[in-house]
Amino acid sequence: MARAEEDEGRAPPNGTERSDDDRSEEGSFDPGRSDDSGSTGEEKSGGDKKPSPLKKTWVKGLLVLLGLAVLVGGGIWGFRYWTVGRFIQETNDAYVQADQVAISPQVSGYVATVPVVANQIVTAGQVLATVDDGQYRAKLAQQQAQVDARQADVARAEADLVRQQAQIDQAKAQVAASQVTAKFSAEQVRRYKPLAASGADTVEKLDQYKSQAEQNQAQVDVNQAQVQSAEKQVASLKAAVTQAKAAVDQARAGVTQARLDLDHAVVKSPIAGRVGDLTARIGQYVQGSTRLMAVVPVEDLYIEANYKETQIGLMRVGQPVTIAVDALSSHDLKGRVASFSPGTGAQFALIPPENATGNFTKIVQRVPVRIRFKAGGEARKVLIPGLSVVVSVDTRGARDDQEEDDEEADETKVSEAGPGAQPTQRTRNAKARP
Repeated sequence: MARAEEDEGRAPPNGTERSDDDRSEEGSFDPGRSDDSGSTGEEKSGGDKKPSPLKKTWVKGLLVLLGLAVLVGGGIWGFRYWTVGRFIQETNDAYVQADQVAISPQVSGYVATVPVVANQIVTAGQVLATVDDGQYRAKLAQQQAQVDARQADVARAEADLVRQQAQIDQAKAQVAASQVTAKFSAEQVRRYKPLAASGADTVEKLDQYKSQAEQNQAQVDVNQAQVQSAEKQVASLKAAVTQAKAAVDQARAGVTQARLDLDHAVVKSPIAGRVGDLTARIGQYVQGSTRLMAVVPVEDLYIEANYKETQIGLMRVGQPVTIAVDALSSHDLKGRVASFSPGTGAQFALIPPENATGNFTKIVQRVPVRIRFKAGGEARKVLIPGLSVVVSVDTRGARDDQEEDDEEADETKVSEAGPGAQPTQRTRNAKARP
């Protein structure tokens, strides 16, 4: 009994007195607590918190370096964007194009030969196909015969003109002869008239000479009328000669047309390029303008880039262009802005949109921009019309021009009342400035 009281009055090992709650807690059982939670004192001492890695010096240094790198990189990116990036206009709505030529015959007939194959490289003037030319050769011979016939008509008309000229000369000679006879008859009348008046000769003989003189004068008139008639026929014969010569020219034109048709029976390539879309077959009957194939000038390619209307404000002809071709992932191509379309793509559509309607919705329009580029021999082997490209135009060269235009516009600015309005005070000051 005395030992129990002595134990109760003894202090705990750690120098602190435990309360009744602590004793009850030690003696109680917690089902949610793990069996390992209070097994040994060594395990309890192992549950202390570890120091944070952020308190380590090298981690802090690394984070500082990363922050500085982000700040420097962001600054460089922002500077480059402000000086270069915002002036680079890019679009992926761009394709390689070429002004291909559709090959068609100008005459009708059966295809005789097709000496080319699909995708073959051809030169300008090379034969692509031929049409059976038998009928055109016959037509040429017929037209040549027409020329010969018309030339014979010209010769006959010219001979008639020469003969008519001889008839005129003959008629004039008859006029001259009849005039001599009429003159002699008139002299006879003049000589016998005094004799008949004096009674030395008979009146009947004088009347006979008068009648003969009148007949001779009438013959002179007849011959002169024949001369006039013959001279008038000369104009008609000359017109016949001209008509015959015109017929010769017409026949020669027919010969020229027949020769052209014969030449057109041979279809030649107008440009150098590569054969594509070959549909011609031997024995096929074709009409004029029937599409047989196409020749693509693969050496004269360009790019049609469709830029938004919000991107072309600083674009100018001649600005440098960087071209990324999907088919050439190894390197980019360089080019220049060649020209701008005179209208947006919607303006040249088959059915242009009518915006003056009640249900109008504003849509950003696109402007076709033509770009010329240079490519090496290996790239040319891959580049064909229709390939997709990404085009980036450097518009920094137009920045100074725009600033100069803005300054000129400020100096010459007038009121918004329209043409003929009075200049503003600012304009007066600018004009008065020396």
